[in-house]
Amino acid sequence: MRFRPLFLSIFLIATCLSGLAEGYEINFSMPSFQGDTLVLGHRFNASFVPQDTVVADGKGSGTFTGDDSLPEGMYLVFLPDQTFFDLLIGKDQFFEFKTDTSDYTANMKIKGSVDNEAFYAYQLYLKESREKAQALQAKLSSATNAADSASSREELDQLNVSVRYHIEELISANHDNFFGVFLKALQEVRVPDPPLDAEGKPVDPGFRYKYYKAHYFDNFDFSDVRLLRTPFYEQKIMTYIEKVAFQSPDSLLVDVDMLIEGSRSDPQLFRYMLITLFNHFAKSQIMGMDAVYIHIADKYYIPEAEWSDPEFIVKLKERVEKSKPTLIGTKATDIQLVEVHSDHFIQSIEDEDLKKNPYVGKFFQLYDIDARYTILYFWEADCGHCKTATPELYEAYKRLKTKGIEVVAVNTLSGEECNVKWIDNIN
Repeated sequence: MRFRPLFLSIFLIATCLSGLAEGYEINFSMPSFQGDTLVLGHRFNASFVPQDTVVADGKGSGTFTGDDSLPEGMYLVFLPDQTFFDLLIGKDQFFEFKTDTSDYTANMKIKGSVDNEAFYAYQLYLKESREKAQALQAKLSSATNAADSASSREELDQLNVSVRYHIEELISANHDNFFGVFLKALQEVRVPDPPLDAEGKPVDPGFRYKYYKAHYFDNFDFSDVRLLRTPFYEQKIMTYIEKVAFQSPDSLLVDVDMLIEGSRSDPQLFRYMLITLFNHFAKSQIMGMDAVYIHIADKYYIPEAEWSDPEFIVKLKERVEKSKPTLIGTKATDIQLVEVHSDHFIQSIEDEDLKKNPYVGKFFQLYDIDARYTILYFWEADCGHCKTATPELYEAYKRLKTKGIEVVAVNTLSGEECNVKWIDNIN
């Protein structure tokens, strides 16, 4: 496996160790790296978090060891030639491995680790199955008649079924170790065919989506902190948030609560989930998603993010309180405005001084308006969008006012120059 750039995750440098303080001891033999430095660390998405460093002796042997147990997850051994290979760190943390650089997977010998013995046997099985599939695919491509094509397709189908069955057996046999959890988490949910009515049509056209959403996390236990130390945890979570969850604020509030509450199984997992979802919705450019951001900040981040800078929390509180009244679906704050009668605009056509006069009109409160619906429209004369939208709104108003709909168009700029532009624009 060739080296890919790895970056330290600032968030996880101070990794919280889990499990009992029993320590770990991982002996290795890699004759090609005599006197070289090897680094052991765990994965976190595309990042690499170092845990231990060892200089191999003259035979290429050495020991990663420590007094505290390693946090369980997917690890890699990073080598001086900028290659690496994976290890699974589960409950068995006293084991040994031996391999060389010609083929880390094929030559890997493990003793004392059920997780890694199963993990490397699985990788070899996948490699063999992939080679068989490629050979069958080549046979299918070169088929000269329908019978040969059908035969090759059938063999491919049988191979796929065999692989799936073998994976299910491995998951069942390893249900009590990390390899089993890891392998299960990689499996996509298989959606059954939808129920049909008497005419053979789907009873519910949305069945497949609903089933997939409801069972999305059947194989992937997002509350298991060990999966956080894999390359695919964040991708799984964000795919759900961005592509599987129904993209409306009300629905996303439920999904966000489900994910954050489910992450409370581990402090580090809770912190990761809260920060990830908080940042995601803080950056959203989709109208209405600020409601999700405000919800996360108000319910979780402000009261529970003790790791955050106090000054940031203070500013966040201020932002939340200012934003709440502006959320879609929230009743607007009652404000005092000045109503300018249409006569003033007509009289000002030929009178520049009258245009500049700021002391025109009468005060009123927004909630004094007696209407079934009130459209509150903020605009300014120099706004390009407003120059297009204002006349359209005016035409719509002429149709809608008979239905009890009122429009309050608020000129957002003040001063003599702006008053002149405002009156000229209206006229």
